[in-house]
Amino acid sequence: MMTAGVMRYSRSAMLDSLSRDFIKTARAKGLPEWRINFIHGFRVALTPVIVLIGLIVFLIILLASIFAPLLTSHDPMKINLRAMLQPPSWEHIFGTDKTGRDVFARILYGGRVSILVGLGSALIGAFIGVGVGCYAGYKGGWIDVIALRVSEIFMAFPQIILVLLLVSIVGQSLGNLMLIFVLTGWGAMYRLTRARVLSLREEEYVQALQSFGLSTWLICYKHILPNALGPIAVNITLTTAMFILAEAGLSFLGLGVPPSIPTWGNILIVAQDLRVLQNNWWLWLPVGAVISLFVMAVNFIGDGLRDSADPTLQG
Repeated sequence: MMTAGVMRYSRSAMLDSLSRDFIKTARAKGLPEWRINFIHGFRVALTPVIVLIGLIVFLIILLASIFAPLLTSHDPMKINLRAMLQPPSWEHIFGTDKTGRDVFARILYGGRVSILVGLGSALIGAFIGVGVGCYAGYKGGWIDVIALRVSEIFMAFPQIILVLLLVSIVGQSLGNLMLIFVLTGWGAMYRLTRARVLSLREEEYVQALQSFGLSTWLICYKHILPNALGPIAVNITLTTAMFILAEAGLSFLGLGVPPSIPTWGNILIVAQDLRVLQNNWWLWLPVGAVISLFVMAVNFIGDGLRDSADPTLQG
């Protein structure tokens, strides 16, 4: 059923791409029909299909993590020394780890934490960056100068340095990791929003609103901000994917979420052992595939949002 839906959607996208003006121009130039269909038309038609596939994969992984108790009866934290390092079977779909814990259950429950860290940090950073960038970009003056310099200070510190600093002071925790991601991520969102608002504030409708005596807050957040949401939404998706990879990498190094909490990065820690890489592929390959699929799906959605916000990038 899903395959049939994707095929119908692909057909609709291909028919739509073949009706574009650049296709008509290519035909007027006398280009071969096969080249028009498969090089120009297919490339444009493939974009919405990839976005649809990315959205489906994203929802499957997200919903599987949310409703993990309905998909597995195993406790991700329960140790069973009688079932250590068992390969995939009907009882354990992805096998068990060195302490007999079910790998499939750990991936599902770990997805909750990893997605929370990635998406939550991206949304909080976007809220701060967009809020400050919109007002500072419109108002200008000393507010804009201070906000710009503060964002540059935070962006100058590598994440690994902040992680080491906070871990050495207050220890590992989920909150500390999200705080680090927000501190290092809001600056990019601020600069993107500021640049967009600097362009929009010169539009005629903004000047008309100023002549009517509307307040700065109303002009910024009700009239200018909605017209700048396109690139902001794209940046949120890309930041989410970046933070998920960063969480996995830091947890793999033992600097992220505490090992007692199942996350995709903590599950990958076992891959540090060469013998595990060679003999126990089920300990690292499934979670690595899930991370790759989820990040690719988020990037595909971001590409679709980018093309929707700026149709000139298509084709």
